[in-house]
Amino acid sequence: MKIKRFRIPRRQKVFAVLPTLLTLGNAACGFGAITFAAKVGLKPVGWGGSDTDCLWIAAILIFLAMVFDMLDGRAARWAKQTSEFGAQLDSLCDAVSFGVAPAVILIKFTAESEPPMLVARLLWVIAVLFVVCAILRLARFNVETDEEDTHEYFSGLPSPAAAGTVASFMIALPELESLAKGAGPDAGAIERTIHSAAASILPALQFVLPIVALACACLMVSRVRYSHVFNQWFRGRRSYRHILQLVLGLAIAIMVKELAVPLIFCIFSFESPLRAAWRALSRSRPAPGETPGATESQTPQPPQLPGPPLPT
Repeated sequence: MKIKRFRIPRRQKVFAVLPTLLTLGNAACGFGAITFAAKVGLKPVGWGGSDTDCLWIAAILIFLAMVFDMLDGRAARWAKQTSEFGAQLDSLCDAVSFGVAPAVILIKFTAESEPPMLVARLLWVIAVLFVVCAILRLARFNVETDEEDTHEYFSGLPSPAAAGTVASFMIALPELESLAKGAGPDAGAIERTIHSAAASILPALQFVLPIVALACACLMVSRVRYSHVFNQWFRGRRSYRHILQLVLGLAIAIMVKELAVPLIFCIFSFESPLRAAWRALSRSRPAPGETPGATESQTPQPPQLPGPPLPT
């Protein structure tokens, strides 16, 4: 007589619906950015009538992915549904949106100028390095971060900030192209100066953007300390000087419009390493009146006063 074996059904894992959907929205935006960036140089179909429009839409989708990435973690903590599955899924989606998508934008933007074969290979290496460093940055974040971490500071440049720095130049690209167009005969001195500056900046972007991407890749895997923008600027109580700086920055951003986006992201990305380098140089400089390379052994000791001999 055969004895039937009954298998105990395994308990199915349940997942938080809203945070998971927000995280998947991040991945969808990253894939959309890759799709629009890949349309550069091809026959325009659907949205994106020109190469500039395709790059601009791809950059907008990366910024939309940043919004989804910001909301999914907050939604999970608000619903008290944080899990290891959500953390790993978030990193996988971030690798697409903030690693692969900016690298594709970099390659497609620089390919418009038809660089020589050696330069094209160097650009490909920079793009691959950006993707690899973004993946390493996300893996290190998962290993070193606890659930109770307040995220007031980050070790290394966050991958969304690195992606935003690269994509921010595409946000300003249509405005730069419109400013670079020929100024009319009635244009004043200021308009002609702006036109000449924009006309010189546009070709320089072909060389500046790969350097910026390479620097962001190195900063992602560095140990430079970066502050959390939202927690440092908008949480808690601040002085009037802090509020004044914030209002002044918003006013300047509104005045220059799209051109302020790359400036803001470059300031955030490169301010911390430049400040750390300045502190290191300041510490290495000898103080006034101090001999360079002086050690404690070379410092004159106070004279010993004569006293009774010590007992033996």
